[in-house]
Amino acid sequence: MRLNSLKPAKGARRAGKRAGRGIAAGQGKTAGRGMKGQRSRSGGYHKVGFEGGQMPLQRRLPKIGFHSMRAKFRVEVRLHELARFDGETVDLAALKKARLVPKRAEKAKIILSGKLEVPVKVTGLPVTPGARKAIEAAGGSVDT
Repeated sequence: MRLNSLKPAKGARRAGKRAGRGIAAGQGKTAGRGMKGQRSRSGGYHKVGFEGGQMPLQRRLPKIGFHSMRAKFRVEVRLHELARFDGETVDLAALKKARLVPKRAEKAKIILSGKLEVPVKVTGLPVTPGARKAIEAAGGSVDT
């Protein structure tokens, strides 16, 4: 047996209806579209969600939620993730090199989450007040 010789079992696939090919084909004249109306005509159909003039469901329901377009370029870095920079300088380039933030990130902010026990020097990054205290308590410094 070869891949090019594989076929479905006999009778497993039925031939499609040949609509609009005369009386003998069984789908002649109106081709299964019925007599009159929008659906019987060529090009005659309405858009998705159209409810015959009634206010569509997607317009009846309230708009909720918000997706910021800037969110993919702004990142939060947790304080405990800075532990790998023992005594080093931490800036956006260093965070990208360590793969803590994606390459597309334009801004990163350090937030207080976890503990930091090694001194690090943070430069050029915004830092929350709680994270600033924790960095300075560990012997590091913050220069924005």
